[in-house]
Amino acid sequence: MHIRKAFESDFTSMWPIFHAVVAEGSTYVFAADASRQTAFDYWFGKDIKTYVAEDDGKIVGMYKLVANQRDRGAHVANASFMVDPAYARKGAGRTMGEHCLREAKAAGFLAMQFNFVVSTNERAVRLWQSLGFKIAGTLPKAFQHPSLGHVDAYVMHRFLDDAAN
Repeated sequence: MHIRKAFESDFTSMWPIFHAVVAEGSTYVFAADASRQTAFDYWFGKDIKTYVAEDDGKIVGMYKLVANQRDRGAHVANASFMVDPAYARKGAGRTMGEHCLREAKAAGFLAMQFNFVVSTNERAVRLWQSLGFKIAGTLPKAFQHPSLGHVDAYVMHRFLDDAAN
């Protein structure tokens, strides 16, 4: 698997992944019918560094790296990840997560924080915990799950001092 910076021209391959992930409805706050422009802006907006994971030249996942807050909070990174559902459980999430931690540290961030990890997304919670993240807080009933109703979301955090370069 190869991870590289994304180009706007990659969006043609990224859009079906975005659409499949949000249409499923259990991990992201986007409406199932979120527009192509909404997706494009999410991945290629101002001050966003976007990366894609390729396997045999096919984009199978993507992540974006941003400052979690502006100015006095800009030393903490934030990131979002999506993996092609057809490519799930093949290591793309872990590989992108490890890459992202290295990129964030290299960019000078001191920590990384995920503001909204759906508690019922157990694979993601386990992955982030295995990569050193701790649950820093719980947002009660903050996410409208399509089959479970209102479920909690977690704020997850880790420092980057031990992220390998």
